Order: sequence, then C-alpha cells, then structure tokens
Amino acid sequence: MTADQHYWQGEWVDEAEADRRLDLLDGYVRDALTERFSPLVVLAACDRLAVALADPASAQSVRLAARLREAEITDAEAERTLTDISEALSREALETKLMRELGGIDPGRLARFDFRREIFEGWLPVGLLVHVAPGNAPAAGALSVVEGLMAGNINAIKTSGTGRFTHALLSELADLDPTGSIAARVIVLGFPSSRTSWLERLCGAADAVAAWGGEEALAGVAALVPPGCRLVDWGPKLSFGYLTADAWSDRSTLLGIVDDICRLDQQACSSPQVVYLDTDDPEQVFAFAERFAAVLAETVPGLKPALPGLLEGAEITNTVLVARLEEHLGLTRVHAAPDGSWHVLADTRAALRASPLFRTVWVKPLPRKEITAVLRPMRRYLQTVGIGANRADTAELAGAVLAAGAQRVTVPGEMLSSYDGEPHDGVYALQRYSRRVDVQLDARFAGDACLDDLVGARELLPPQVPVTAKSEFELLQTDLSRAEVFFRSGGSSGAPKLSAFSWDDYHEHMRSGAEGLLAAGFQPRGDRAMNLFFGGQLYGGFLSFYSVLETLQAVQFPMAAQDDHAAVARSIAEHRVDTLFGMPNYLLRVFTEGADVLREYRGVRKVFFGGEHFPERQRAWLRDEFGVELIRSAAYGSVDAGPLGYQCQEAPARVHHLFSGLQTLEILALEEDRPAPAGEAGRLVFTAHTRRGQRLDRYEIGDLGRWMEGDCACGRRTPRFELLGRFGDIFRSGSHFLNYRRFVTVAEEAFDHRGALQILLDEDDSGESLTVRLEQGGVTDSAALARSFLAEYVELAAAVERDRLVSLQIETAPAESFERTAGSGKLLAVVDRRIRNRS
Repeated sequence: MTADQHYWQGEWVDEAEADRRLDLLDGYVRDALTERFSPLVVLAACDRLAVALADPASAQSVRLAARLREAEITDAEAERTLTDISEALSREALETKLMRELGGIDPGRLARFDFRREIFEGWLPVGLLVHVAPGNAPAAGALSVVEGLMAGNINAIKTSGTGRFTHALLSELADLDPTGSIAARVIVLGFPSSRTSWLERLCGAADAVAAWGGEEALAGVAALVPPGCRLVDWGPKLSFGYLTADAWSDRSTLLGIVDDICRLDQQACSSPQVVYLDTDDPEQVFAFAERFAAVLAETVPGLKPALPGLLEGAEITNTVLVARLEEHLGLTRVHAAPDGSWHVLADTRAALRASPLFRTVWVKPLPRKEITAVLRPMRRYLQTVGIGANRADTAELAGAVLAAGAQRVTVPGEMLSSYDGEPHDGVYALQRYSRRVDVQLDARFAGDACLDDLVGARELLPPQVPVTAKSEFELLQTDLSRAEVFFRSGGSSGAPKLSAFSWDDYHEHMRSGAEGLLAAGFQPRGDRAMNLFFGGQLYGGFLSFYSVLETLQAVQFPMAAQDDHAAVARSIAEHRVDTLFGMPNYLLRVFTEGADVLREYRGVRKVFFGGEHFPERQRAWLRDEFGVELIRSAAYGSVDAGPLGYQCQEAPARVHHLFSGLQTLEILALEEDRPAPAGEAGRLVFTAHTRRGQRLDRYEIGDLGRWMEGDCACGRRTPRFELLGRFGDIFRSGSHFLNYRRFVTVAEEAFDHRGALQILLDEDDSGESLTVRLEQGGVTDSAALARSFLAEYVELAAAVERDRLVSLQIETAPAESFERTAGSGKLLAVVDRRIRNRS
C-alpha cells in the first residue's frame, strides 16, 4: 500500500493515518469552517488550471493524462476528458454558474434582500459535503467537489479503490491556490464500497451527501445518511430521441441522432437509448430502423468506439438474443454490425426501456397523443429528449414531454451539449449544496447593506503583474470578447477613452453603488431624489445613478443636468424633492440661479455629489442659506474602474470605505511600486475582483491617498482610505511643484470664495504664466487676491517673487466660461496650454 493513497487537506496520507483522521473528522471540519472563504479564490485557481489543461504539453496535463491511462482510459478519451474539464473550469463558465444558480459572485455575503427593510439573506455552505463519486465517469466527482467549493463547503469525496485521477486533479487545483484555502477544504479518500466502516464514518459526520450510481448503490448510501442530513442523489437517467414524420426521413436529423449515440458511446445520461417515432404503424417503425441502421453502418467504422467489458458485452448479447427470438412473433426486428459494434432494435411496443448501451438503440412507436400515458410512469428516470420536428410541432412536443417528466429538451445532434449555468436533472447543484439563510433586524441597522462589513473584509491578493498607468489603460483591453456596455470617461484626467463592461459587471457595480448610498445616509423608504448628473455622449454619470436608485427602489425624478438652472430649481420645489444627486459645480449653479425659489421652499435636506471635490465653504453656504442637512459623496469611483469607495455617516470629508467586495486596493509609494509607508500619501492602485468586460489588474487610477488606521466609528471594519487629490492636481510651474487643492484651500480660507476655481498654465516668449480663474460673485480686487495667494502659499511665492520664473495673474469669470470636459461637464482643475503652444 503506497503512502500517497489518500489526500487530506493538502497532505498525502496512508491508510492508517486516514483511518485515524476519520475518527476525528468533526474536529477537522470545525477548524476549516472557522476560516472565511471566498468563491473568488476558487474561480482564480480553477481558471489557472483550465488554462494549463488547455495545453496538452503542460505539466498538469501530462501528469493527469498519466493518471487516466493508469485507469485503462484510452489516449483519445483522456484527451477529451481533460478538454472537457478545462472548459468546465474556465472562469467564464464558473462565473456564469455562480450568477445563475446563486445570484452573485459572492453569494455568501449576508446582504440586503430588500433595501427598504432590514432583512439580510445569503447562501451559506451546508458544512461537510460528502461526495460518493461514480466509478465510470472520472471527472464527475472532482467537478462536484469544485461545485462544493464554490458553495463554501468542506468537501470529502469517496472514489473507487483503483486509480487516483480525482486525487491528482484536486491536488493540482489546490496547488494553484496560493492562499491554501482550497487545500483546507478538500479530502479525497480512495477505497472500495465494500469498506462500509469508512463510508459510515464519512456519512455520519456529513451535513449533506451527494451520490451517484444505480438504485441499489443509492439505496446503500441512503441507509448510511443520518436523520437531518441532506441526500443529493444523482441517480440513473434515461434519454431518447423523438421524431415526427417530416424529420425521420431527413438525413441530417438521422446523422444528429447517430452523433448523439456514438459520442461517449452512450455512457452519458443524456445519450439517447431509444428513438421514438410519432406513429402507431409498425411498418413505419421497421422501415425507419432499416434506414437508421444504414446510417450507423456508414458512421461507426470511421470512429474508434470503446469496447464493452465482459459484463456489458454479456448484457448486449442477451438483449439482442431475446429481440431476435421475438422477431418470430412479429414484435421486433434486429439490425446489427457484423462485428457487433452497433445494434438497432426495432420494437413495436411503446414502453420505454433502457438500452445495454455501447451504440445499441431501440426504435419504438409513440403517437404524440400517448406521450403522457407511456412516459409518466417512468418520470423519475427521464432526462433529455432530442426532438426532430418542425417549429410548431417542436413547441407542442416539448410541452408534452416536459409535462410527462423530462428535464431537458433539445434537437438531434445536441443532446450531449450543454451551456454554462444549465440546471442538472432539473435542479441547480449549487443550491443543493447550500443553505438559504436570512437575518431580520431592526432600525439600528438602517444604514447597513451587508452584515459582513461589520465583521471585516475578505482580503484577496492582487495578481503578480506590473502596475498599469492611467495613460496605458488600453493595455487592459486586449480581450473585449465579453464586453457588452461601453462608457466614455469625461476626460478630466487625460484623453477620453471607452471603458468596457459586461451587463453582469454593470449590475454588480450598481448594487455596490446602492449599498454605498445606504451607508452614506440615503433612505429609500422616504427620500425623494432628483438625479442631476450629466448624461449622453456615452457618459455614465446620469445612467449609473438612475440604476443605483432603481436598485434601491427609491422615488426618483430623472431630470439630468439641464442648462436652465432656474427651471430645475422650480421643478425641485414643485415635486417636493428633498434629495439631490449631481456634480458640485452644477448643483451650486442650481442653488445660485434658483436661490429665491429654493430659499422659500427650504425642503432640500440631502445632497449627494460625485466627480469633484465639494469645498467646505460651499457646503456651509448650502447649510446656512437653504437648510441642507447632509452633504456627502455619493460614491468615489471612475468610469474606467467603476465604484471604488463610499462614505459612511461618520466619515470626514475625504475619507472613504473601500468597496471590498469589488476591489482590492494597494497604496504604492510615489516613486516606485512598493507599499507606501503607513500614514503617508501614495498612488491608489486598484484590482477588480471580477471584471468581465475587460481586465482591471493593478490599475493606477490617477489619485493620491493614504490608509486610515483604526476602526471607523460607524462599526464597519472594511479598509478606509483618505483621498489626497489627483496626480493632475500636482503640476510643475517655474521649477516648483504646486497643488491645485492648496489654491482652493487658500481661496476658501483667505477670502471666503465659494465658487469654481481653475488654474490656467501658459507660456510665451516672455516666460510662463499661471492664471487663477475665480468664479464671479466674491472679491474682485485682483491685486488683493494675488497678495493673499502669495502670502498663504510659500512655494507659489518662491516661484513668482523669489525665482521670478512665473508670472501670477488673477481673473474672475462667469461659471459658463470655465473649461469643462465635453462628456460629463466636470470642471477641469488644471488647464495646461503650454504643450499646445509648443507644438
């Protein structure tokens, strides 16, 4: 007996050690369940293995192919098996499965079921999931374990005593997970079914048991399952073709049925064992069987069909012999290959019966009016029906066979095909491997969208790839095959670009945006919101917040930003709007030009903004003049990266919680790609956990920030960071680095400026000039304003007065003359005309 016969949570153990650990199984399970686990870890490892298995020369493919050959599987079948596994484990396939079956990429989050009520729901693991794998399908057990991992379970799988392919496959998967979490959740034991003491101990500790096999085998497993333990039985199934008169004479239809029969030699549950004809005429049955046999005779010699074993061969011989004897009674007619490689058994009796497989198929009559009467007694065994008929008949017949108990309907030639996220035997496997739980709470949790945030974030490691700068965004768009929705960046930090998303990306981001707004103080039950973000020209601001408010099921007036600011103010009062969404500069124009109306109305209580900084002096003006009670960031994000952070009700002006369910954040030093020292400013670099439309790995967003230490007073334990401006806010003029934010602070504090501020950089033959453009409405003495800036900003004074490398100018202008991005209307903080003048 070899020492590596069994795989136990990352270790290879011998018989004696496995036997000892089985007595302590409960303890091993408890320890593993205490560790937080994310299905994203499974997706990442599975995708790495899928890529490796797609290459026959990879080390993983070579090792696993050798294990299959040890189990006497042919090279062709081994290659096909590894290809099928590679396709099943691809990230796209598993993401689709998670979304369809459990509703999200991270279904274990205890998140709001209804944003208007304090009810939280999630899909949690059952606990210990035991898999009793079939001996005739080498991949089935391992893929079931992957499903169990996606549901978060501890998985113990029993395989047959011969061969260790399942052990090898799952250990390869665990080796591709740098966190070690997958290994901690996998136990693979290879032993014969006759060793009932081991199976008893496995099932006795289980919270659910998934089992394959015939009725006798499933009954044996069921007898070992304790009360209250869920039994998920993947029992024997029968599939068949059904052809109408206009299809059974069509050669392409016959070729499709033959392909379904020969592919996998009828070993799949979806392989047809019977071909039914929509007739009650025995002669039509016999005539079709003869034509069909001719097509099989043409096709099979060009294949490399698997040969039946001794027992399977005996069953085929017995079935064919009985059918030949019944020919004398006029009940049957047999067609067979001289070498026995295929058999067509025509039978005038309609009753469904199993085939002995290996390209042995029954042909029977079944008029459509008798479908329910004939098939319903076998409803527990029915799976796939391949219908060959015209469009109208297909619709009618599909309804009839589904009503009789079939689980799948398709067309001839596609019976063994599948699609990502397809139900199996009428159910979703991930739901059978999970528990749907709910937590009902009170008003103390009115601002909480996810209970997990009160416990801590699931931290995922960023990929080991270079940092991609904002100017190199296109490097992340090498594969747009899954892109479905495109938005254009506003261009405030560079040339406008398109960012690609799938619809699933979009809806996930809108869900996160809704969670962030709830934390920020928006109340879906009572607030009446007007969406005043800019829309059109592929800009996502208005549309995104429309979808966020829709997700919250909030009252919304989707006005969008309009040029007639006074008319917008009148609409706010007319419709009793109490909550506004928009960009700071636009909202301030609405309050300025509609001041009389909004002062009289005094009903706007909340303002949620995005896209720009909202200076404190301007916030104070809204509070003092109009009675606004809450002014907070609607979200921190960007068109290219999506939602990145949100503000809770305890957050200072620039501090945000990370959307840890969507993003991993690194804060790197300004000059090199290493973590910035604690508390110091650095570059914000984001990695999206799931981004289907395009990659977003280690993307430098263009902003500066620093980590916030300690826990937030709101109770959430997700990471927090403080925004410290943009790379573009820091510019070089006259050999000095200056910061746009410092100009804003001086303007607010020195002369109570509440409007827009823009920096214009230019040069001519006489040198560089720096113009501070201020919105009209405050101090107009340019000389006095210049003196204030020079007195309060030391580095500016050095460049202008000491070094005389820059001339400082001050100008005031109406709001409409400020330069803005074409798409979003966002104020351009710094307009550098020096490059244009040089060209």
